Amino acid sequence: MTDRRTIRPRVERAVSASASDPASLAVAFLNELLVLEQSEGFLVHDARVRTVGNPPTALVASVVGEPFDPDRHPSRIEVKAVTYHDLVFDPARGRARVIVDI
Repeated sequence: MTDRRTIRPRVERAVSASASDPASLAVAFLNELLVLEQSEGFLVHDARVRTVGNPPTALVASVVGEPFDPDRHPSRIEVKAVTYHDLVFDPARGRARVIVDI
C-alpha cells in the first residue's frame, strides 16, 4: 500500500476485533486495519496488541500512524481484503501467512 518507513507515529487509535479462534482473530484484526485505511486513509506505523481469552478470541490494540499524505507516502498496490485462502497461522512458532486480495 505504501512504504512503511515513510509513516510517522503521530496519531494513536484504538482498534478491537473478535472471532471464534486465533487464526480468524488475526484475519479480523487485519481487516479492521484495512477498514481504517480505506475509510479514513489512516496508515499504521506500529501496533500494541493485548489479546483476551485462552486461546485468544478477542483483542484490543493501540495503533499509531498518520493519515495518508500523497506528498510523502508513495502509492503502491491497493489491498481490497484479507482472505482465509491458504491461511497459515502458527503463533507457537511465531509464523503466519496471510494472502490478501488486490
